[in-house]
Amino acid sequence: MLSRQRIPRILASRTSLAHSIRSSSLTSSSIRPLAAGGKHAVTRPRHERPATLSSFSTYTALGKKSDKGFFDNSIEPLSEEERKANVDHAEDEAKEAEVKRARSKSSNSESPAAPEDGKAGAAGGSSAGSGSGADGGSGDGGKRGRKPGDKALAKPVVPEIYPQVMAIPIAKRPLFPGFYKAITIKDPNVAAAITEMIKRGQPYVGAFLFKDENADDDVIRNRDDVYDVGVFAQITSAFPMNNQNGEGTSLTAILYPHRRIKLSELIPPGSPEAASIDGAKEGAAAEPVPEPIPKVTDESEQKGDVVASFEESAVTPRPEQKEKSYEPTSFLKKYPVSLVNVENLTEEPYDPKSQVIRAVTNEIVNVFKEVASMNSLFRDQISTFSMSQSTGNVMAEPAKLADFAAAVSAGEPAELQEVLSSLNVEERMHKALLVLKKEHVNAQLQSKITKDVEQKITKRQREYWLMEQMKGIRRELGIESDGKDKLVEKFKELADKLAMPEAVRKVFDDELNKLAHLEPAASEFNVTRNYLDWLTNIPWGQSSAENFDILNAMKVLDEDHYGLKDVKDRILEFIAVGKLRGTVEGKILCFVGPPGVGKTSIGKSIARALGRQYYRFSVGGLTDVAEIKGHRRTYVGALPGRVIQALKKCKTENPLILIDEIDKIGRGYQGDPSSALLELLDPEQNGSFLDHYLDVPVDLSKVLFVCTANLTDTIPRPLLDRMEVIRLSGYVADEKMAIAEKYLAPQAQEMAGLKGVDVQLTKDAIEELNKSYCRESGVRNLKKKIEQVYRKSALKIVQDLGEQALPESEALTEEGKAAQKETEKKQTEEAESDETKSPKAATEASEKETTEKPRVAMKIPENVHVVINKDNLKDYVGPPIFTSDRLYDVTPPGVTMGLAWTSMGGAAMYVESILQSALTSKSSPSLEITGNLKTVMKESSAIAYSYAKAVMAKDFPKNRFFDKAKIHVHVPEGAVQKDGPSAGITMTTSLLSLALDTPIDPQIAMTGELTLTGKVLRIGGLREKTVAARRAGCKMVVFPEDNLSDWLELPENVKEGIEGRPVRWYSEVFDLIFPNLDREAANKSRIIEEDKSEKEKSKKNDDDD
Repeated sequence: MLSRQRIPRILASRTSLAHSIRSSSLTSSSIRPLAAGGKHAVTRPRHERPATLSSFSTYTALGKKSDKGFFDNSIEPLSEEERKANVDHAEDEAKEAEVKRARSKSSNSESPAAPEDGKAGAAGGSSAGSGSGADGGSGDGGKRGRKPGDKALAKPVVPEIYPQVMAIPIAKRPLFPGFYKAITIKDPNVAAAITEMIKRGQPYVGAFLFKDENADDDVIRNRDDVYDVGVFAQITSAFPMNNQNGEGTSLTAILYPHRRIKLSELIPPGSPEAASIDGAKEGAAAEPVPEPIPKVTDESEQKGDVVASFEESAVTPRPEQKEKSYEPTSFLKKYPVSLVNVENLTEEPYDPKSQVIRAVTNEIVNVFKEVASMNSLFRDQISTFSMSQSTGNVMAEPAKLADFAAAVSAGEPAELQEVLSSLNVEERMHKALLVLKKEHVNAQLQSKITKDVEQKITKRQREYWLMEQMKGIRRELGIESDGKDKLVEKFKELADKLAMPEAVRKVFDDELNKLAHLEPAASEFNVTRNYLDWLTNIPWGQSSAENFDILNAMKVLDEDHYGLKDVKDRILEFIAVGKLRGTVEGKILCFVGPPGVGKTSIGKSIARALGRQYYRFSVGGLTDVAEIKGHRRTYVGALPGRVIQALKKCKTENPLILIDEIDKIGRGYQGDPSSALLELLDPEQNGSFLDHYLDVPVDLSKVLFVCTANLTDTIPRPLLDRMEVIRLSGYVADEKMAIAEKYLAPQAQEMAGLKGVDVQLTKDAIEELNKSYCRESGVRNLKKKIEQVYRKSALKIVQDLGEQALPESEALTEEGKAAQKETEKKQTEEAESDETKSPKAATEASEKETTEKPRVAMKIPENVHVVINKDNLKDYVGPPIFTSDRLYDVTPPGVTMGLAWTSMGGAAMYVESILQSALTSKSSPSLEITGNLKTVMKESSAIAYSYAKAVMAKDFPKNRFFDKAKIHVHVPEGAVQKDGPSAGITMTTSLLSLALDTPIDPQIAMTGELTLTGKVLRIGGLREKTVAARRAGCKMVVFPEDNLSDWLELPENVKEGIEGRPVRWYSEVFDLIFPNLDREAANKSRIIEEDKSEKEKSKKNDDDD
């Protein structure tokens, strides 16, 4: 230690050094000579300070007393040159002191009173910076020049007491004493304050941790936002940062914490205390700082404690003026920053020889070693920490070791703050050990993951190198070429066998060239490979040989379907054209008809008759255009459309593609598939169909497209216009009988296991099924009923014969018997085992329990005979569903049979009209309509009512029925919605029958739309309606004359027994319905007769009176 007499001289040299550093921006790597005396300045060893510092840098390693360890704060011993300089100039210093005293006295006597603005206490930026307490006589004060003798150097000392500092909030993790931390200041006011602090030589702040991890601010607004315990830190360096506009509004500061402090009071920006800056201080901030005048004191007054600053001055006030208290941070009050009053925290005394502390210290060191073995970053940090210890032994500083453990661990902010807040060394070490243990667990997990990844990578690398070596060996031996080269050759061979168009071949060559230059590991490699695979699987120029034999086509079509003359004729026309031309272009056919008439199955029959490949897909409910046009290749898992997939599967350019349920196609956010079908189903466009995936034109003109639909109403008009519509009406009873005998019954008998068994389904039984169970136009429901009959027959045969005639042991093969025994054994073991056994073992069959063919078909004895006729049919299918073909055997007046078309075929529809009340002179006319009728049919009823009144007024004027009649019209089966204009003549006839009180022949059915003038208009679905009329036992069908061509095209078996009567006007219908009408009787009114009887009764009553 230096003697106290030498301290003023050393401080003078130190303050001169600080002023020199501030003015000339010297780095800390070396100190140049300070005076002209020729003496060299002291150069510090490189390892005791940072290598380079910015112009704002200060020494951070010069701060503490030697007995504190880690950071030495004592004044370093002087070198030989310094001692010699001090001895040589001792007399000069004494003389200089006398001169100072003389000047000070003369100045005090000549100058006015001391300034009242307080500049004397704050001119140097720190009142504690003087060498001898408050007088500051040996500081640099107002002296700018120094004598050549002031060459002694000393380190600046960090103030032990600093009651008020600027507070900087820290996020994520707290700071610990002795460990650097870089922070970024974004607030321009805080950055400006830090800059001024560094210029004034007071780079001290308080750092406190935010309680909220997501907080991001440079100012503490509320004391509750931060923890009370923080650190007193020194700003060692500050570097300006430019934003995007090139403006330097923020800076990065390097903080070095010195000690723990506790926040006692917060002075946030904008508070009254922060805002109370007197005018004198404002003037001091605005005006230049005057040169302070040093006070002359004797050497005895200069003795005292040393407090160093980077810029020191002291101006002694006049004796008569009271000395004002000085605040080192008063200049910060002009900035909107947070100031805090703090107090130092000291560690509680502890016993260095405590067994607990030693044990925890050893454990921390051991954990450090384990973590360092797994994490190289920890290893470097521990090495640096160990080298920085003043004692050279980390075990001697347990408190510092605990801080280091917390500083380098990635723990939770709250846990790290607890370590910082702990003043008890033993408690602090326990908390630090807990944080370090968690870091150790993380390091172990990280090491495990790293090892696993390295093992996988090593294994893959080894496999890769072995595969490469194996490929090289095979190439050298000529056994096998490179995989990619082989793939390229394969694609070339496939392409050479195909007749690719020129445009497609060019695209193929480009993609193949790209594949040859791609690495197999590249992601684009598989995409290009899949594309080339699809491109070479399209049958370019490959067509199957077609069979244009007319007789063969007729044979095949008749074998598979009964009836359907229109469809068969169209296919024969198609074949005949192909036979003459040698080739046929693709056509688009659309079969429209009710369910169960064979629309889908006829497509397969056509393909078989023509010898074409068959592919079917349904578009019912389809909402994605990509199913038709394909996906773009940029998507993961992209595929071509269904049509391209059909070509790949069929391996031919001319397959038959059946598009099922085209009337039920949907529309979604992925597009409108029906619009995408316009290009596909247009013979003028599909010669160059462009799929999104292939992106090359594909010729689909040779494909025969067959579509199916139940209705044409839901098919878009542009799409319907591109197709040739062939309507398949429902089957009549004779056709259904033939289909059941030839197709349905044999198939059902074989499916029930009764093939070759004498099980007879008689004709009367089939007729009863059609009549009482299956009245629909198709045969799907009839097929179900026939299958039910044969299943019931099989059950009856097995029950009658019993187990003796059909033993189970004969049905099992040898493999089946072994599998059955294994299953029984397993079930026994499971029953005896614990219930907690895994259910997986009970539900999965073992390999021994399964076999390829466990059973064989049983042979039924030949003496078994089963006959199903009309009488015992109920035992097989239950009671009849339909008890009668018609509602009325004899129709009353007002009831008429009409004909309707439905999606299931045709149906008989009755119209009923009744008179709700008696006809009197006081009654008023009305019309009520029921039967779940829709808008069009309601309008038809209104037209029929008006026209019926017009007929009665014209032909039967005296019959005033509609003038007083209250009528109710009903169409039975109210649960079924009904709509359409074809019931016009039926409703008119029903109303006229009621008005004329004349019943209608129950064997007459009619259909036709009626206008107000009596014109009968064209209707649709005449075939289905005729089938329904025949099923209902009608002898006459009245239809519009415009439908005469449709009637003539009907098959004879449909028209057999039915008389068709076309009509143009309703008057013709009237003559057919009422041929024997008594017009004179019909022209009489019942209202008039009722009026006469009432008059006679009233006259009789008058006579009695």
